Amino acid sequence: MIVSHKIRKQMEDTGWIRRMFEEGINMKKLYGEENIYDFSLGNPDVEPPEQLKQSLIDTLTHPTAGMHRYMQNSGYEDVRGEIADYLKDYYGLPFTSQHVYMTAGCAGGLNILLKSMLNKEDEVIIPKPYFMEFKYYVESHGGVIKLVDTKEDFQLDIEAIEKAITPKTRAILINSPNNPTGVIYGEKTLRELADLLYAHRRDGKKIYVISDDAYKKLFYENLQPPNIFSIYDLVISVTSHSKDLALPGERIGYIAVSPEVKDVDMLISALMFSSRALGFVNATALFQRVVGKFQKNSVDIMEYQEKRDILYNALVDAGFQCTKPMGAFYIFPKSPIDNELEFVKLLQEKERILVVPGRGFGKEGYFRIAYCVPVKKIIGALDGFRRIGKEFIKKE
Repeated sequence: MIVSHKIRKQMEDTGWIRRMFEEGINMKKLYGEENIYDFSLGNPDVEPPEQLKQSLIDTLTHPTAGMHRYMQNSGYEDVRGEIADYLKDYYGLPFTSQHVYMTAGCAGGLNILLKSMLNKEDEVIIPKPYFMEFKYYVESHGGVIKLVDTKEDFQLDIEAIEKAITPKTRAILINSPNNPTGVIYGEKTLRELADLLYAHRRDGKKIYVISDDAYKKLFYENLQPPNIFSIYDLVISVTSHSKDLALPGERIGYIAVSPEVKDVDMLISALMFSSRALGFVNATALFQRVVGKFQKNSVDIMEYQEKRDILYNALVDAGFQCTKPMGAFYIFPKSPIDNELEFVKLLQEKERILVVPGRGFGKEGYFRIAYCVPVKKIIGALDGFRRIGKEFIKKE
């Protein structure tokens, strides 16, 4: 068998998002795209900002010599400087270009970071539900994943995290706004987490917070997410422009290391080595030159908020139990039957609606809807959700 036993097992355990996405492709061929309601993949349907597209055109039509060549593994100095200036203003900390490392999106950033930080069998605590690929990033670099449940509203359960900490705990990986729930972790909860980690510091234990910030600009109702860098000192943020600038296919993002981290030079050197060892080498040269100027920009969040409101209100009216998303573009309702995989199949067969089972995010009994699709698709699916709700949800 050409494929390793380990990879075969991992393929069997995960891949729900892509599996449903590919099923959607087949169904569209069979029934016509207009008759399929595919909410499987977090693939933004909005276009990048017009100013960014014009900047890309200008960069290509007014090239500078060597602009497509290799550069320092960490990225262009001037681009990292632009991003550091934004971070300094946003977080109120003395970021410089030396605290920024350009990456091939969040996935690339997390992989080179974990490879650089983890010793064999070091543990990384991850609240669930969570983006399942985190598990494989950690395990690929010798680490051990420690999953902890969140509360009923998907906020962090500090007591559960405390019980999960051991002498081998290296980091806690959080994602807020969260995929798959759309929940934003509150400031009170994050301060409780910081207090817990500082308490362990008195025993000489340094535990880092790795923050997957792929959705950090996608928040609703003028909510201001907590400043994690001011709440805790040992924070490393990994950011992607896949969602905020609608560039998922371009694979561009960065790692930001808190100025409070003392060994930043050593970590950056390790990231450079890990980038080469894993074959990332450097972030794409062309899009580095473009995104640095757009750190304060984002797609129009009101488009996503409108879609959230339409979908959330309809689901609640239909009887589904949902925690209202306050960011990102996902909602994570509770399945009306215990086996959510069976329910997902019923949605697909009866209503031609594709969603992802909660077990794909480590949380059985729920399902994820990615509403980053045209609003007409959401409206078109509402009657299907209502019919399935009427059939399976018992009204009080």
